[in-house]
Amino acid sequence: MTNRTRGDKYQEALGFAEKQVARVVEKYPDYFPIYTEGGSWKHDGQLWTDWTGGFLAGMMWQFHRRTGNADWRTRAEHYSKLLEHRQHDRDVHDLGFIFLNTYLPWFQLTSNPELHDVLIQAGRTLAMRFQQRGQYLRSFVAAESLFIDIMMNVPIIFLAANETNDPSLRTIADAHCLTTRDRLVREDGSTAHEGIFDTQSGEFLRQTTHQGLRGDSAWARGLAWSLYGYSQCYALTGDPAYLEVSQRNADYWLSHLPDDHVPYWDFDADLSLPAPHGAQKDSSAAAIAASGLLDLAQQTEAANQTDSAEKSKRYRECALAMLDALVEPEYLANETPGWEGILKHGVYHTEKNLGVDESVMWGEFFFVEALTKVVSEEAT
Repeated sequence: MTNRTRGDKYQEALGFAEKQVARVVEKYPDYFPIYTEGGSWKHDGQLWTDWTGGFLAGMMWQFHRRTGNADWRTRAEHYSKLLEHRQHDRDVHDLGFIFLNTYLPWFQLTSNPELHDVLIQAGRTLAMRFQQRGQYLRSFVAAESLFIDIMMNVPIIFLAANETNDPSLRTIADAHCLTTRDRLVREDGSTAHEGIFDTQSGEFLRQTTHQGLRGDSAWARGLAWSLYGYSQCYALTGDPAYLEVSQRNADYWLSHLPDDHVPYWDFDADLSLPAPHGAQKDSSAAAIAASGLLDLAQQTEAANQTDSAEKSKRYRECALAMLDALVEPEYLANETPGWEGILKHGVYHTEKNLGVDESVMWGEFFFVEALTKVVSEEAT
């Protein structure tokens, strides 16, 4: 039996991902899953908020762009179209997740101005969440609430600003990034999940959390959102302040990652305690960070900083080490009969006990995205 190379394993994992997504489409047509229960996508559990539709359709675009398979494009267009009305959705802070993964690749493929208009409108709609007092985009929870997750969505405002030359959009996006940096990103590179403001004065009150262990802990997925989000903002603006934050996040990630390269749900979790509040892994956080680190490695190498080459190497090696772990049967569900997801051992919301030790749709998407980046690089 020949030894499989890293590239072989990644290709096989992508093939498995295609099969799993195809089965979801066939079994649950026009359904947008968020997390599994016992490995099954369709359930009556709470959503908390409806934010993940772009990940299912986004995987279809990833499959089409990698393989050229026309069936995946047909599915991707259909599922993206089902999301189009959400360009006007004022109830979520997740329009970047929804449209950057669907309408952006669609527009890049076709240059259709109608698709472009949807992207711009989504950016403008998200910008309406801006709180002048405090200088941040409010979360879906309340006007006083700022989430670290929004760093992955603010790029759609930068995109709209760049495409329309609207300085007011750029001002909002920049202000949000700087407020998040100053209020949620700590000096050591770790991040808080949420910040609370006084809506009357704009004064920052405290760091807190909905999904992490504590307000002062380092929720793993939140740190991954920040790392990747600031990297995306740097790509759209060239502002070195955003590169610096992403690198600070990455350095914390690398220095606190366990030996098996897959983080626990919170870097401050008490590992002497059982899951879910103790030793519970989060494969989705690893997948997000892996994809972000691949981009950050390239950005760092091109930045010509004093230690660019060494930093870039460490970021890429960490990304590959995480992916190497995720393509093994401990995390990849290819040897788990009946499991409908791609990646096992993901976490949605620990406190609410939603999608804990399950497949979660963002874990699926960013896993596919990260693997696709690597195999596409090797193919060129």
